[in-house]
Amino acid sequence: MDTLSQLANGFAIAFTPMNLLWCLLGTTLGTAIGVLPGLGPALTIALLLPITFQVPAEASFILFAGIYYGAMYGGSTTSILLNTPGESATIVTALEGNKMARNGRAGAALATSAIGSFVAGTIGTAGIAFLAPVVVGLALAFGPAEYFSLMVLAFVMVSAVLGSSSVRGLTSLFIGFFIGMVGIDLQTGQARFTFGLPELLDGIDVIIAAVGLFAVGETLYVAARRYTGRDEIIPLKGSLYMSAQEWGRSWKAWFRGALIGFPIGAMPAGGAEIPTFLSYAVEKKLSKHKEEFGTTGAIEGVAGPEAANNASAAGVLVPMLTLGLPTSATAAIMLSAFQSYGINPGPLLLTTQSSLVWGLIASLFIANVILVILNLPLIGLWVRLLRIPAPQLYAGILVFATVGTYGISQSPVDLVLLYVLGAMGFLMRRFDFPTAPVIIGMILGPLAEQQFRRAMTISAGDWSVFYTHPLSLTLLLLALLALLAPKIYSFIQHRRTRGPEHVPGDA
Repeated sequence: MDTLSQLANGFAIAFTPMNLLWCLLGTTLGTAIGVLPGLGPALTIALLLPITFQVPAEASFILFAGIYYGAMYGGSTTSILLNTPGESATIVTALEGNKMARNGRAGAALATSAIGSFVAGTIGTAGIAFLAPVVVGLALAFGPAEYFSLMVLAFVMVSAVLGSSSVRGLTSLFIGFFIGMVGIDLQTGQARFTFGLPELLDGIDVIIAAVGLFAVGETLYVAARRYTGRDEIIPLKGSLYMSAQEWGRSWKAWFRGALIGFPIGAMPAGGAEIPTFLSYAVEKKLSKHKEEFGTTGAIEGVAGPEAANNASAAGVLVPMLTLGLPTSATAAIMLSAFQSYGINPGPLLLTTQSSLVWGLIASLFIANVILVILNLPLIGLWVRLLRIPAPQLYAGILVFATVGTYGISQSPVDLVLLYVLGAMGFLMRRFDFPTAPVIIGMILGPLAEQQFRRAMTISAGDWSVFYTHPLSLTLLLLALLALLAPKIYSFIQHRRTRGPEHVPGDA
Protein backbone atom coordinates (compact mmCIF):
# COMPACT_ATOMS: atom_id res chain seq x y z
CA MET A 1 0.00 0.00 0.00
CA ASP A 2 2.92 2.32 0.65
CA THR A 3 3.89 2.08 -3.03
CA LEU A 4 0.34 2.96 -4.12
CA SER A 5 0.20 5.98 -1.81
CA GLN A 6 3.59 7.18 -3.05
CA LEU A 7 2.42 6.70 -6.62
CA ALA A 8 -0.73 8.72 -5.87
CA ASN A 9 1.47 11.54 -4.56
CA GLY A 10 3.53 11.23 -7.75
CA PHE A 11 0.42 11.69 -9.91
CA ALA A 12 -0.45 14.80 -7.89
CA ILE A 13 2.94 16.21 -8.86
CA ALA A 14 2.85 15.04 -12.49
CA PHE A 15 -0.65 16.44 -13.08
CA THR A 16 0.34 20.02 -12.28
CA PRO A 17 -0.11 22.18 -15.40
CA MET A 18 3.59 22.99 -15.83
CA ASN A 19 4.72 19.38 -15.44
CA LEU A 20 2.06 18.26 -17.93
CA LEU A 21 3.44 20.80 -20.39
CA TRP A 22 6.99 19.51 -19.85
CA CYS A 23 5.74 15.96 -20.39
CA LEU A 24 3.97 16.96 -23.61
CA LEU A 25 7.07 18.81 -24.83
CA GLY A 26 9.34 15.86 -24.02
CA THR A 27 7.15 13.25 -25.71
CA THR A 28 6.67 15.42 -28.81
CA LEU A 29 10.38 16.21 -29.11
CA GLY A 30 11.31 12.59 -28.39
CA THR A 31 8.98 11.30 -31.10
CA ALA A 32 10.47 13.74 -33.60
CA ILE A 33 14.00 12.73 -32.65
CA GLY A 34 13.11 9.04 -32.90
CA VAL A 35 11.73 9.59 -36.39
CA LEU A 36 14.87 11.34 -37.66
CA PRO A 37 17.50 8.72 -38.64
CA GLY A 38 20.89 9.00 -36.94
CA LEU A 39 19.64 10.98 -33.96
CA GLY A 40 18.53 9.51 -30.66
CA PRO A 41 17.49 10.28 -27.08
CA ALA A 42 21.07 10.30 -25.75
CA LEU A 43 22.12 13.01 -28.21
CA THR A 44 18.98 15.06 -27.57
CA ILE A 45 19.16 14.90 -23.77
CA ALA A 46 22.87 15.73 -23.93
CA LEU A 47 22.02 18.76 -26.04
CA LEU A 48 19.42 19.90 -23.48
CA LEU A 49 21.53 19.32 -20.36
CA PRO A 50 22.37 23.02 -19.96
CA ILE A 51 18.71 23.69 -19.08
CA THR A 52 19.39 21.98 -15.72
CA PHE A 53 20.93 25.28 -14.60
CA GLN A 54 17.60 27.08 -15.11
CA VAL A 55 14.77 24.53 -14.74
CA PRO A 56 13.64 22.73 -11.54
CA ALA A 57 14.76 19.11 -11.20
CA GLU A 58 11.27 17.59 -11.43
CA ALA A 59 10.52 19.42 -14.68
CA SER A 60 13.88 18.47 -16.22
CA PHE A 61 13.52 14.76 -15.54
CA ILE A 62 9.91 14.68 -16.71
CA LEU A 63 11.15 16.32 -19.94
CA PHE A 64 14.09 13.91 -20.31
CA ALA A 65 11.98 10.83 -19.57
CA GLY A 66 9.41 11.99 -22.12
CA ILE A 67 12.17 12.34 -24.71
CA TYR A 68 13.45 8.85 -23.85
CA TYR A 69 10.05 7.19 -24.18
CA GLY A 70 9.11 9.27 -27.23
CA ALA A 71 12.25 8.27 -29.13
CA MET A 72 11.41 4.61 -28.58
CA TYR A 73 7.98 5.22 -30.13
CA GLY A 74 9.22 7.40 -33.00
CA GLY A 75 12.03 5.08 -34.07
CA SER A 76 9.52 2.56 -35.36
CA THR A 77 8.15 5.06 -37.91
CA THR A 78 11.52 5.37 -39.64
CA SER A 79 12.11 1.62 -39.47
CA ILE A 80 8.74 0.82 -41.07
CA LEU A 81 8.49 3.54 -43.73
CA LEU A 82 12.18 4.13 -44.53
CA ASN A 83 13.85 0.83 -43.54
CA THR A 84 16.32 2.95 -41.55
CA PRO A 85 16.15 2.40 -37.77
CA GLY A 86 16.05 5.70 -35.90
CA GLU A 87 17.33 3.85 -32.82
CA SER A 88 19.47 0.72 -32.51
CA ALA A 89 16.64 -0.92 -30.57
CA THR A 90 14.32 -0.62 -33.60
CA ILE A 91 16.58 -2.55 -35.97
CA VAL A 92 14.41 -5.66 -35.60
CA THR A 93 11.25 -3.67 -36.33
CA ALA A 94 12.60 -2.86 -39.80
CA LEU A 95 12.90 -6.55 -40.67
CA GLU A 96 9.16 -7.17 -40.85
CA GLY A 97 7.71 -3.64 -40.63
CA ASN A 98 9.27 -2.41 -43.85
CA LYS A 99 8.13 -5.52 -45.72
CA MET A 100 4.59 -4.92 -44.44
CA ALA A 101 4.81 -1.32 -45.68
CA ARG A 102 5.97 -2.41 -49.12
CA ASN A 103 2.95 -4.71 -49.32
CA GLY A 104 0.47 -1.95 -48.50
CA ARG A 105 0.16 -2.74 -44.78
CA ALA A 106 2.11 0.22 -43.33
CA GLY A 107 -0.96 1.38 -41.37
CA ALA A 108 -1.30 -1.93 -39.53
CA ALA A 109 2.45 -2.06 -38.81
CA LEU A 110 2.44 1.47 -37.34
CA ALA A 111 -0.72 0.75 -35.33
CA THR A 112 0.56 -2.47 -33.73
CA SER A 113 3.86 -0.71 -33.02
CA ALA A 114 2.20 2.24 -31.25
CA ILE A 115 -0.36 0.21 -29.28
CA GLY A 116 2.23 -2.43 -28.37
CA SER A 117 4.57 0.31 -27.17
CA PHE A 118 1.76 1.71 -25.01
CA VAL A 119 0.92 -1.69 -23.48
CA ALA A 120 4.55 -2.61 -22.82
CA GLY A 121 5.49 0.87 -21.62
CA THR A 122 2.63 0.81 -19.10
CA ILE A 123 3.64 -2.66 -17.86
CA GLY A 124 7.28 -1.57 -17.63
CA THR A 125 6.45 1.62 -15.75
CA ALA A 126 4.36 -0.39 -13.28
CA GLY A 127 7.40 -2.63 -12.91
CA ILE A 128 9.52 0.40 -11.96
CA ALA A 129 6.98 1.47 -9.34
CA PHE A 130 6.74 -1.92 -7.65
CA LEU A 131 10.26 -3.27 -8.21
CA ALA A 132 12.29 -0.18 -7.29
CA PRO A 133 11.50 -0.35 -3.52
CA VAL A 134 12.46 -4.05 -3.51
CA VAL A 135 15.83 -3.33 -5.16
CA VAL A 136 16.41 -0.51 -2.66
CA GLY A 137 15.84 -2.92 0.22
CA LEU A 138 18.50 -5.25 -1.18
CA ALA A 139 20.92 -2.42 -1.93
CA LEU A 140 20.84 -1.17 1.67
CA ALA A 141 22.69 -4.36 2.65
CA PHE A 142 25.68 -3.28 0.53
CA GLY A 143 28.84 -1.95 2.16
CA PRO A 144 31.74 -0.12 0.45
CA ALA A 145 33.36 -3.40 -0.69
CA GLU A 146 30.10 -4.67 -2.20
CA TYR A 147 29.45 -1.36 -3.96
CA PHE A 148 32.92 -1.34 -5.48
CA SER A 149 32.48 -4.93 -6.70
CA LEU A 150 29.05 -4.08 -8.12
CA MET A 151 30.56 -1.16 -10.05
CA VAL A 152 33.31 -3.43 -11.38
CA LEU A 153 30.61 -5.83 -12.62
CA ALA A 154 28.68 -2.95 -14.22
CA PHE A 155 31.85 -1.62 -15.88
CA VAL A 156 32.68 -4.99 -17.42
CA MET A 157 29.16 -5.83 -18.58
CA VAL A 158 28.26 -2.40 -19.93
CA SER A 159 31.57 -2.18 -21.80
CA ALA A 160 30.97 -5.60 -23.35
CA VAL A 161 27.36 -4.87 -24.33
CA LEU A 162 27.84 -1.32 -25.64
CA GLY A 163 30.97 -2.07 -27.64
CA SER A 164 31.69 -4.35 -30.57
CA SER A 165 34.35 -5.99 -28.41
CA SER A 166 35.34 -6.04 -24.74
CA VAL A 167 38.69 -4.41 -25.54
CA ARG A 168 37.07 -1.44 -27.30
CA GLY A 169 34.45 -1.07 -24.57
CA LEU A 170 37.02 -1.19 -21.76
CA THR A 171 39.28 1.26 -23.63
CA SER A 172 36.41 3.75 -23.79
CA LEU A 173 35.68 3.12 -20.12
CA PHE A 174 39.26 3.95 -19.08
CA ILE A 175 39.17 7.14 -21.16
CA GLY A 176 36.13 8.07 -19.05
CA PHE A 177 38.06 7.22 -15.87
CA PHE A 178 40.82 9.61 -16.93
CA ILE A 179 38.41 12.46 -17.69
CA GLY A 180 36.64 11.88 -14.37
CA MET A 181 39.93 12.10 -12.44
CA VAL A 182 40.73 15.60 -13.75
CA GLY A 183 40.56 18.19 -10.96
CA ILE A 184 41.33 18.26 -7.25
CA ASP A 185 41.47 14.98 -5.34
CA LEU A 186 38.89 15.40 -2.55
CA GLN A 187 40.91 13.34 -0.04
CA THR A 188 44.42 14.73 -0.56
CA GLY A 189 43.64 18.18 -1.99
CA GLN A 190 46.16 17.65 -4.79
CA ALA A 191 45.47 18.71 -8.38
CA ARG A 192 45.33 15.83 -10.85
CA PHE A 193 45.74 16.05 -14.66
CA THR A 194 44.97 19.80 -14.79
CA PHE A 195 48.05 20.62 -16.92
CA GLY A 196 48.42 23.94 -15.10
CA LEU A 197 45.01 25.25 -16.20
CA PRO A 198 43.07 26.85 -13.31
CA GLU A 199 39.80 26.24 -15.19
CA LEU A 200 40.33 22.47 -14.80
CA LEU A 201 40.73 22.52 -11.01
CA ASP A 202 36.99 21.89 -10.61
CA GLY A 203 37.18 19.05 -13.15
CA ILE A 204 35.59 18.69 -16.56
CA ASP A 205 31.86 19.26 -16.35
CA VAL A 206 30.04 16.06 -17.24
CA ILE A 207 27.52 18.12 -19.24
CA ILE A 208 30.30 19.42 -21.50
CA ALA A 209 31.62 15.88 -21.97
CA ALA A 210 28.16 14.52 -22.76
CA VAL A 211 27.29 17.29 -25.23
CA GLY A 212 30.72 17.01 -26.88
CA LEU A 213 30.75 13.23 -27.27
CA PHE A 214 27.13 12.74 -28.21
CA ALA A 215 25.78 15.96 -29.74
CA VAL A 216 28.94 17.22 -31.48
CA GLY A 217 30.72 13.90 -32.09
CA GLU A 218 27.63 12.05 -33.25
CA THR A 219 26.55 14.94 -35.49
CA LEU A 220 29.96 15.14 -37.15
CA TYR A 221 29.94 11.37 -37.66
CA VAL A 222 26.45 11.23 -39.14
CA ALA A 223 27.13 14.26 -41.35
CA ALA A 224 30.39 12.74 -42.60
CA ARG A 225 28.61 9.54 -43.58
CA ARG A 226 25.68 11.29 -45.23
CA TYR A 227 25.51 10.06 -48.81
CA THR A 228 24.18 11.98 -51.78
CA GLY A 229 20.54 11.38 -52.62
CA ARG A 230 17.50 10.52 -50.55
CA ASP A 231 16.14 7.28 -49.19
CA GLU A 232 12.84 6.06 -50.54
CA ILE A 233 10.02 6.93 -48.16
CA ILE A 234 7.21 4.44 -48.65
CA PRO A 235 3.82 6.25 -48.85
CA LEU A 236 1.51 5.54 -45.94
CA LYS A 237 -1.08 3.03 -47.11
CA GLY A 238 -3.80 1.12 -45.36
CA SER A 239 -6.00 2.02 -42.44
CA LEU A 240 -4.44 2.78 -39.06
CA TYR A 241 -7.13 0.57 -37.54
CA MET A 242 -6.14 -3.08 -37.29
CA SER A 243 -8.47 -5.83 -38.35
CA ALA A 244 -9.78 -8.39 -35.86
CA GLN A 245 -7.27 -10.93 -37.14
CA GLU A 246 -4.39 -8.46 -36.73
CA TRP A 247 -5.51 -7.71 -33.17
CA GLY A 248 -5.63 -11.42 -32.46
CA ARG A 249 -2.10 -11.92 -33.78
CA SER A 250 -0.72 -8.86 -31.96
CA TRP A 251 -1.99 -8.82 -28.38
CA LYS A 252 -0.19 -11.98 -27.24
CA ALA A 253 3.03 -10.71 -28.84
CA TRP A 254 2.69 -7.42 -26.94
CA PHE A 255 2.52 -9.15 -23.57
CA ARG A 256 5.26 -11.65 -24.42
CA GLY A 257 7.50 -8.79 -25.58
CA ALA A 258 6.85 -6.84 -22.37
CA LEU A 259 7.66 -9.86 -20.21
CA ILE A 260 10.90 -10.40 -22.12
CA GLY A 261 11.95 -6.76 -22.33
CA PHE A 262 11.47 -5.47 -18.79
CA PRO A 263 13.59 -8.01 -16.85
CA ILE A 264 16.44 -7.85 -19.35
CA GLY A 265 16.32 -4.04 -19.40
CA ALA A 266 16.51 -3.99 -15.60
CA MET A 267 19.67 -6.12 -15.54
CA PRO A 268 23.02 -4.33 -14.98
CA ALA A 269 23.79 -4.62 -18.69
CA GLY A 270 20.53 -5.61 -20.33
CA GLY A 271 19.95 -2.83 -22.86
CA ALA A 272 17.21 -2.84 -25.49
CA GLU A 273 18.86 -4.68 -28.38
CA ILE A 274 19.01 -8.13 -26.74
CA PRO A 275 15.31 -8.38 -25.78
CA THR A 276 14.13 -7.15 -29.20
CA PHE A 277 16.09 -9.85 -31.03
CA LEU A 278 14.99 -12.43 -28.45
CA SER A 279 11.34 -11.39 -28.83
CA TYR A 280 11.60 -11.62 -32.62
CA ALA A 281 13.01 -15.15 -32.33
CA VAL A 282 10.20 -16.18 -29.95
CA GLU A 283 7.47 -14.78 -32.21
CA LYS A 284 8.94 -16.45 -35.28
CA LYS A 285 9.03 -19.75 -33.38
CA LEU A 286 5.45 -19.50 -32.10
CA SER A 287 3.78 -17.98 -35.18
CA LYS A 288 1.29 -19.95 -37.25
CA HIS A 289 2.21 -17.75 -40.24
CA LYS A 290 5.93 -18.51 -40.56
CA GLU A 291 5.78 -18.06 -44.32
CA GLU A 292 5.18 -14.31 -43.84
CA PHE A 293 8.47 -13.76 -41.97
CA GLY A 294 11.02 -12.25 -44.32
CA THR A 295 8.60 -12.21 -47.29
CA THR A 296 5.39 -10.17 -46.99
CA GLY A 297 6.03 -9.19 -43.37
CA ALA A 298 4.55 -10.77 -40.23
CA ILE A 299 2.72 -8.47 -37.84
CA GLU A 300 3.95 -10.47 -34.82
CA GLY A 301 7.51 -9.61 -35.89
CA VAL A 302 6.66 -5.94 -35.36
CA ALA A 303 4.40 -6.24 -32.29
CA GLY A 304 6.72 -8.36 -30.13
CA PRO A 305 10.03 -6.50 -30.65
CA GLU A 306 8.39 -3.07 -30.31
CA ALA A 307 6.83 -4.14 -27.00
CA ALA A 308 10.16 -5.57 -25.82
CA ASN A 309 11.89 -2.35 -26.84
CA ASN A 310 9.63 -0.10 -24.76
CA ALA A 311 9.48 -2.45 -21.76
CA SER A 312 13.27 -2.63 -21.67
CA ALA A 313 13.44 1.18 -21.83
CA ALA A 314 11.43 1.25 -18.59
CA GLY A 315 13.60 -1.49 -17.10
CA VAL A 316 16.78 0.52 -17.69
CA LEU A 317 15.53 3.15 -15.21
CA VAL A 318 15.45 0.62 -12.32
CA PRO A 319 19.24 0.20 -11.80
CA MET A 320 19.81 3.88 -12.56
CA LEU A 321 17.39 5.13 -9.89
CA THR A 322 18.00 2.48 -7.22
CA LEU A 323 21.71 1.69 -7.61
CA GLY A 324 23.03 4.70 -9.54
CA LEU A 325 24.17 2.39 -12.36
CA PRO A 326 23.47 3.55 -15.93
CA THR A 327 23.15 0.61 -18.34
CA SER A 328 22.60 2.55 -21.57
CA ALA A 329 23.87 5.73 -23.19
CA THR A 330 20.66 7.60 -22.39
CA ALA A 331 20.72 6.46 -18.75
CA ALA A 332 24.32 7.69 -18.48
CA ILE A 333 23.31 11.13 -19.75
CA MET A 334 20.34 11.24 -17.35
CA LEU A 335 22.66 10.29 -14.49
CA SER A 336 24.88 13.25 -15.36
CA ALA A 337 21.76 15.45 -15.13
CA PHE A 338 21.16 14.16 -11.60
CA GLN A 339 24.72 15.11 -10.71
CA SER A 340 24.28 18.62 -12.08
CA TYR A 341 21.55 19.06 -9.45
CA GLY A 342 23.83 17.63 -6.74
CA ILE A 343 21.68 14.47 -6.52
CA ASN A 344 23.32 11.04 -6.40
CA PRO A 345 20.96 8.22 -7.46
CA GLY A 346 21.17 5.17 -5.23
CA PRO A 347 19.33 3.32 -2.46
CA LEU A 348 18.53 6.52 -0.55
CA LEU A 349 17.10 8.37 -3.56
CA LEU A 350 13.54 7.14 -2.95
CA THR A 351 13.78 8.52 0.60
CA THR A 352 15.67 11.76 0.09
CA GLN A 353 14.04 12.72 -3.23
CA SER A 354 10.75 10.83 -3.06
CA SER A 355 8.68 13.58 -4.72
CA LEU A 356 11.14 13.72 -7.63
CA VAL A 357 11.23 9.94 -8.17
CA TRP A 358 7.51 9.27 -7.81
CA GLY A 359 6.62 12.33 -9.87
CA LEU A 360 8.93 10.99 -12.58
CA ILE A 361 7.38 7.50 -12.46
CA ALA A 362 3.85 8.93 -12.59
CA SER A 363 4.81 11.11 -15.56
CA LEU A 364 5.86 7.99 -17.44
CA PHE A 365 2.32 6.64 -17.22
CA ILE A 366 1.04 9.95 -18.56
CA ALA A 367 3.69 9.99 -21.30
CA ASN A 368 2.51 6.61 -22.56
CA VAL A 369 -1.03 7.93 -23.03
CA ILE A 370 0.21 11.11 -24.74
CA LEU A 371 2.43 9.10 -27.08
CA VAL A 372 -0.44 6.96 -28.37
CA ILE A 373 -2.34 10.15 -29.16
CA LEU A 374 0.71 11.67 -30.87
CA ASN A 375 1.79 8.64 -32.85
CA LEU A 376 -1.37 7.46 -34.59
CA PRO A 377 -3.32 10.59 -35.68
CA LEU A 378 -0.18 12.67 -36.39
CA ILE A 379 1.77 10.07 -38.33
CA GLY A 380 1.64 12.21 -41.48
CA LEU A 381 3.40 15.05 -39.64
CA TRP A 382 6.22 12.76 -38.47
CA VAL A 383 6.75 11.48 -42.00
CA ARG A 384 7.25 15.08 -43.19
CA LEU A 385 10.16 15.43 -40.72
CA LEU A 386 12.07 12.91 -42.83
CA ARG A 387 12.23 15.55 -45.57
CA ILE A 388 14.23 18.07 -43.51
CA PRO A 389 17.54 18.72 -45.37
CA ALA A 390 20.39 17.08 -43.46
CA PRO A 391 22.84 20.06 -43.61
CA GLN A 392 20.33 22.38 -41.88
CA LEU A 393 19.56 19.74 -39.27
CA TYR A 394 23.20 19.10 -38.33
CA ALA A 395 24.12 22.79 -38.41
CA GLY A 396 21.26 23.54 -36.01
CA ILE A 397 22.45 20.86 -33.58
CA LEU A 398 25.99 22.28 -33.54
CA VAL A 399 24.68 25.81 -32.94
CA PHE A 400 22.51 24.69 -30.03
CA ALA A 401 25.40 22.69 -28.55
CA THR A 402 27.75 25.66 -28.73
CA VAL A 403 25.30 28.21 -27.31
CA GLY A 404 24.15 25.88 -24.53
CA THR A 405 27.70 25.02 -23.45
CA TYR A 406 28.85 28.63 -23.44
CA GLY A 407 25.81 29.54 -21.36
CA ILE A 408 26.94 27.26 -18.51
CA SER A 409 29.93 29.36 -17.38
CA GLN A 410 30.70 31.78 -20.26
CA SER A 411 34.19 30.24 -20.42
CA PRO A 412 36.13 29.92 -23.70
CA VAL A 413 37.93 26.92 -22.17
CA ASP A 414 34.60 25.09 -22.03
CA LEU A 415 34.09 25.67 -25.76
CA VAL A 416 37.58 24.34 -26.51
CA LEU A 417 36.86 21.26 -24.39
CA LEU A 418 33.49 20.84 -26.13
CA TYR A 419 35.02 20.59 -29.60
CA VAL A 420 38.09 18.60 -28.48
CA LEU A 421 35.74 16.04 -26.95
CA GLY A 422 33.50 16.28 -30.01
CA ALA A 423 36.47 15.48 -32.27
CA MET A 424 37.35 12.58 -29.97
CA GLY A 425 33.75 11.36 -30.15
CA PHE A 426 33.86 11.52 -33.94
CA LEU A 427 37.09 9.49 -34.08
CA MET A 428 35.70 6.94 -31.61
CA ARG A 429 32.60 6.43 -33.75
CA ARG A 430 34.73 6.31 -36.89
CA PHE A 431 36.88 3.49 -35.49
CA ASP A 432 34.00 1.69 -33.76
CA PHE A 433 34.78 2.62 -30.14
CA PRO A 434 31.54 3.10 -28.16
CA THR A 435 31.10 6.54 -26.58
CA ALA A 436 28.62 5.61 -23.83
CA PRO A 437 31.26 3.88 -21.63
CA VAL A 438 33.21 7.16 -21.57
CA ILE A 439 30.33 8.93 -19.80
CA ILE A 440 29.72 5.91 -17.55
CA GLY A 441 33.41 5.80 -16.59
CA MET A 442 33.50 9.56 -16.05
CA ILE A 443 30.52 9.45 -13.67
CA LEU A 444 31.07 6.15 -11.88
CA GLY A 445 34.89 6.14 -11.89
CA PRO A 446 35.27 8.70 -9.07
CA LEU A 447 32.43 6.99 -7.14
CA ALA A 448 34.16 3.62 -7.49
CA GLU A 449 37.39 5.23 -6.29
CA GLN A 450 35.62 6.59 -3.19
CA GLN A 451 34.07 3.21 -2.36
CA PHE A 452 37.43 1.49 -2.86
CA ARG A 453 39.14 3.94 -0.51
CA ARG A 454 36.40 3.56 2.10
CA ALA A 455 36.63 -0.23 1.95
CA MET A 456 40.43 -0.09 2.35
CA THR A 457 40.14 2.39 5.24
CA ILE A 458 37.61 0.21 7.09
CA SER A 459 39.76 -2.91 6.60
CA ALA A 460 42.98 -1.07 7.56
CA GLY A 461 44.48 -1.70 4.14
CA ASP A 462 43.56 -5.39 3.99
CA TRP A 463 42.73 -6.36 0.39
CA SER A 464 40.95 -9.52 1.55
CA VAL A 465 37.86 -7.39 2.31
CA PHE A 466 36.89 -7.75 -1.36
CA TYR A 467 36.90 -11.56 -1.40
CA THR A 468 36.08 -12.52 2.19
CA HIS A 469 32.66 -10.86 1.97
CA PRO A 470 30.49 -13.44 0.13
CA LEU A 471 28.44 -10.87 -1.84
CA SER A 472 31.51 -8.93 -2.94
CA LEU A 473 33.27 -12.12 -4.01
CA THR A 474 30.21 -13.26 -5.99
CA LEU A 475 30.02 -9.94 -7.85
CA LEU A 476 33.74 -10.03 -8.70
CA LEU A 477 33.47 -13.62 -9.96
CA LEU A 478 30.50 -12.61 -12.14
CA ALA A 479 32.57 -9.74 -13.55
CA LEU A 480 35.43 -12.13 -14.33
CA LEU A 481 33.01 -14.55 -15.96
CA ALA A 482 31.45 -11.75 -18.04
CA LEU A 483 34.93 -10.73 -19.21
CA LEU A 484 36.11 -14.24 -20.10
CA ALA A 485 32.87 -15.87 -21.28
CA PRO A 486 32.94 -14.42 -24.85
CA LYS A 487 36.54 -15.60 -25.31
CA ILE A 488 35.74 -19.08 -23.98
CA TYR A 489 32.64 -19.31 -26.17
CA SER A 490 34.58 -18.22 -29.27
CA PHE A 491 37.29 -20.79 -28.51
CA ILE A 492 34.73 -23.60 -28.13
CA GLN A 493 32.96 -22.59 -31.36
CA HIS A 494 36.29 -22.45 -33.18
CA ARG A 495 37.16 -25.96 -31.98
CA ARG A 496 33.77 -27.27 -33.10
CA THR A 497 34.01 -25.78 -36.57
CA ARG A 498 37.52 -27.19 -37.08
CA GLY A 499 36.42 -30.65 -35.99
CA PRO A 500 38.79 -33.41 -34.85
CA GLU A 501 42.34 -33.11 -36.08
CA HIS A 502 43.33 -35.53 -38.83
CA VAL A 503 46.07 -37.86 -37.66
CA PRO A 504 48.52 -38.97 -40.42
CA GLY A 505 48.33 -42.67 -41.16
CA ASP A 506 44.64 -43.01 -40.27
CA ALA A 507 42.48 -44.82 -42.80
